[in-house]
Amino acid sequence: MAKVAFILLCHKNPDAIVQQAEQLTAAGDYIAIHLDASSRDEDYRTLQSALGSNPNVVFSKRRAKCGWGEWSLVQATLHALEAALDAFPRATHFYMISGDCAPVKSAKFAHQMLDANDVDFIESHDFFDSNWIKTGFREERLVYRHFFNERTQKRRFYTSLEVQKRLGIERKVPKDLQIMIGSQWWCLRRQTVEAVLEFAYARRDVLRFFRTTWIPDETFFQTLVRHLVPSREIENRTLTFLLFSDYGMPVNFYNDHFDLLLGQDAIFARKISTEAVELRARLGQLYASDRTDFVISDEGRNLFSFLTGRGRIGRRFAPRFWESETTLGRSRELLIIACKKWHVAKRLVAAISHHTNTPAIEYLFNEEDTPLPDLGGIETSLAKRGRHRRALMRMLLDHYDSDRLVICLDTSSLDLMADFYTDRATVRLLEIECSFDEDYLVGHAKRVGLAGAQTSRETISRLLPTIRHDMVYERDAIRDANFANATRIRETASDDENAAALGQFLSVSPQVAKTLAETPYLFAD
Repeated sequence: MAKVAFILLCHKNPDAIVQQAEQLTAAGDYIAIHLDASSRDEDYRTLQSALGSNPNVVFSKRRAKCGWGEWSLVQATLHALEAALDAFPRATHFYMISGDCAPVKSAKFAHQMLDANDVDFIESHDFFDSNWIKTGFREERLVYRHFFNERTQKRRFYTSLEVQKRLGIERKVPKDLQIMIGSQWWCLRRQTVEAVLEFAYARRDVLRFFRTTWIPDETFFQTLVRHLVPSREIENRTLTFLLFSDYGMPVNFYNDHFDLLLGQDAIFARKISTEAVELRARLGQLYASDRTDFVISDEGRNLFSFLTGRGRIGRRFAPRFWESETTLGRSRELLIIACKKWHVAKRLVAAISHHTNTPAIEYLFNEEDTPLPDLGGIETSLAKRGRHRRALMRMLLDHYDSDRLVICLDTSSLDLMADFYTDRATVRLLEIECSFDEDYLVGHAKRVGLAGAQTSRETISRLLPTIRHDMVYERDAIRDANFANATRIRETASDDENAAALGQFLSVSPQVAKTLAETPYLFAD
């Protein structure tokens, strides 16, 4: 059976550290604590007094003064690992955590998972070829030496960097290493930790290199594990569930996130807010329990992106600068059907194609596999279609040898509608207003990845009002835009009312419009 030694780096809040250590060791696991050498002596004495008699707790014999982005964080980890290896010969795995982490599964579940997967869990991507670094320095982290802390010695940090750039003082990566990068929250097997320490202390050139690398806690273990362990024995992910805001800041979890956290494919979560006292207590009790009936829905990241994105989506109302001279043509008409229920719009499009000569295409900007003719490659992906939207429309009109074209857009595609309305062509809009019952909203949440088949009813109940409000917001945004030549059909309207709107939209006879309005099962789910 797996036995975990947790590697805890901390610098404050000794009472919370004591609680965390007691919760983790209550299940029979171990913990090695490194308290920042800059912390108060009183805090260290508090920890020693509360935990010193616990046989499953050990303190680093040496302590480093830690600074964000510095080698000191790796050095502190190495000190804690050395202490754990010596003190806990029965430990099979070593799991990196912080004081902001808490378990989201039971120890029994975690042990069974680790026993069933004889691998190291560590996120590691190629430093140069991957897109793991979203903002800030990339190559500069490695090719230049960093002696100062960017946060506490900003002037010296950037002066040193600029001097090295001007003098061309660059260094090379150790030849036999492929530098990797990833999250610092890993879980490694005992033999892997022993191999990393043996290699690191035998290769002083590697230690010298990483000592002056910027943010080495994201590259040191990630690189050495990949260098020493076969790929088949590495699972490229972290077992710690964490989220970042669009400003690059870690997301905090609070008391009402308990069910959400339990549903994620992870053993721990970070960061638990210091205010979430109840959540910390419940998660600590959970770890010591025998519970193994966890239902993994793993919708957390999609759910967070959706909920935080409402109202803060960049909506672009002006044409892209490279399309300023691109137009469909003054004599042409683009007819846009905007509808959230795609199956309703698709039924109407099929009827339009059958009863008129106007070519009609489904959700070409929203659905990757929408059938399209071969247009030389511009049609092959949603990204290309959106990037060259007007050119795509022009090519489709030429392909069909027509001056009119009907397309479908999701109601969230307000930027596309606004962009097309700035074109010289005549643009018409038909909004299809549908009713949304709870079953449809639940199905929609599952289709777009906001919920899974096993998502709890409580989570869905909290989510549905937001989804419904989001759909109302999209509808109101379209109407607030005051687009010209805009009409609307409604699920609750009569066939005659909808026929009048369709006749105006398509410029067809009343008979054809009435036939379209009477399309069988048009609004059926």
